[in-house]
Amino acid sequence: MAELRLSGGALDGFTLHYVSAGRGPAVVLLHGLGGFAESWRRTVEALAPRYTVIAVDLPGFGRSAKPRARYSLGFFANALGGFLDGLGLGSVSLVGHSLGGAVAVAFSLTRPTRVERLALIGAVVPGFYRLSLPYRFAVLPVLGDLLALGRSARLYKAAIARCFHTPDRAEVDFLVDHDYAERTRWAARLAFLTTLRDSRADLVVRAADYRRAIAMLDAPVLFVHGRQDNVIPAECCRQARAGFRRAETRWLDDCGHFPQLEHPTVVNEWLGAFVAERPAPR
Repeated sequence: MAELRLSGGALDGFTLHYVSAGRGPAVVLLHGLGGFAESWRRTVEALAPRYTVIAVDLPGFGRSAKPRARYSLGFFANALGGFLDGLGLGSVSLVGHSLGGAVAVAFSLTRPTRVERLALIGAVVPGFYRLSLPYRFAVLPVLGDLLALGRSARLYKAAIARCFHTPDRAEVDFLVDHDYAERTRWAARLAFLTTLRDSRADLVVRAADYRRAIAMLDAPVLFVHGRQDNVIPAECCRQARAGFRRAETRWLDDCGHFPQLEHPTVVNEWLGAFVAERPAPR
């Protein structure tokens, strides 16, 4: 575990927590909404023999700083850029899960020369995502604030279990219990709610802009998606894949919203093979 203090920009002086292992070309892992770096532990372990694998807590989540800010996709992309600069990394392969996929896409569109390859796992892809009914309720001014006041591990676990096709109790417990106090303090819950509200502009208002920009992106893209994903429906993945110039999709049966946890062996094999096709670092 390590921390990096950002320098410059809106996040100047704030720290980002991350975990890193291995040596070789850099692969950066981005968690989803409410996630954290250590949730990638199986992927880090699988890829570390061949790559430098880095999983980061995005600002507002995990052990990273939780400033009062506008948590838009642009905000996260800028934080990622500062993080890579701080580590002295030029171009990397990005792997994003759920909302982390949206951050990876936003970063790739604004800094295309820094992204060798892009893997999207159960990903929210701006321009191709329709807001779910729970999402719409959560961003309402009063209801969303009431939801943010809640702090029940039991309810969190019940909600996450519904995201799996066949819930694994140990995985569900880990996703909730790890650093529970830090990840559920008021600043963290506020960041969660603010992310839902601020990312809406990217996902809805700017959807057409994202579709046009995505159509011009030249980086190779790998989609990994569960056929039983009830968070990001399979049809969203199909539409998003068609929007990229160089994309392929790997489907998983008996799989919900966490392919990297529900089918870790095959997903990590796919990721390793996909990243291995990148050019040798200069």
